[in-house]
Amino acid sequence: MLTDNHGRKISYLRLAVTDRCNLRCFYCMPEEGLNWLSRTELLTYEEMLRICSLLVKMGIEKIRITGGEPFVRKDLMHLLRGLSQLQGLTELTITTNGVLTGPFVRELKDIGVRSVNLSLDTLDPIRFFSITCRDEFSKVMETLNQLMKHDIEVKINAVVMDGKNTQDILPMVELTRELPVSVRFIEEMPFNGEGHHYDGLKWDYVRILEEIKNAYPAIQKLHDDASSTSYNYHIPGHRGNVGIIAAYSRTFCGTCNRIRITPDGVLKTCLYDEGVINIKDLVRSGISDDDLQKKLLDTFGNRPADGWEAERNRNIGDPAHESMATIGG
Repeated sequence: MLTDNHGRKISYLRLAVTDRCNLRCFYCMPEEGLNWLSRTELLTYEEMLRICSLLVKMGIEKIRITGGEPFVRKDLMHLLRGLSQLQGLTELTITTNGVLTGPFVRELKDIGVRSVNLSLDTLDPIRFFSITCRDEFSKVMETLNQLMKHDIEVKINAVVMDGKNTQDILPMVELTRELPVSVRFIEEMPFNGEGHHYDGLKWDYVRILEEIKNAYPAIQKLHDDASSTSYNYHIPGHRGNVGIIAAYSRTFCGTCNRIRITPDGVLKTCLYDEGVINIKDLVRSGISDDDLQKKLLDTFGNRPADGWEAERNRNIGDPAHESMATIGG
């Protein structure tokens, strides 16, 4: 079992395959002005497979593919097929905005992808355009239909934004009445890529829950797994469930089991750190697997206790200057 210096099990890798996206959600990246990584700056699929193979041997059990939008990167299924064959990997999942995903759903099912996180902040096409700056709502809903058709577990991730989509909370909850999905509301985080001052959070997990409880007073608390990032609930009579992720409040750091690798190969042991080592540079320098494993173990042995400590330790400024697309979700 792979553990850090606080005794927390590390079993979950979030691997970002690209910093590019076909939407422009304002809370994730600015509409213009981002300098995209060049192809040579990105990890190749072969490098990703080598790194993931080593990490799985060390104890990683779950890999989630993120971006940017993963399906923007050409031949993504080649990588997914390779990852699906890693001995010891028990779960391969994807986070996607759904715009390009629909045609690949059957193949995802065939290679063993049992769960997909679908980013969807509103069920209103007009607000969808306002948030994403793109008219792609129908494609996202078609992907949701395809995922349901092929019996792939779906978690719908909705970022709750004051003045933008709070009126969508209850309609999103109502989705769980007929669909076996988990709708998860996420606190907004200060990673918009513009460096704007983040003046606190008006819709934290407590307020989101109060909004739901007022409309569904019979809502019941479910058991949360030890490493769960969400507080999970069920409404009697509904097929699906509701979750709330305290991403800004950072209440789940004590049981965090995840690490991240950015599109350019930087390892992050916390969402809020500035990156701890560049694995891509090490791989391209010709490092052996044994030596790379030693460096990784040293890094995991110096992990911050929580997101607040990681943020205090930063040397490169405010997190808001980063885009979530460059971090890996």
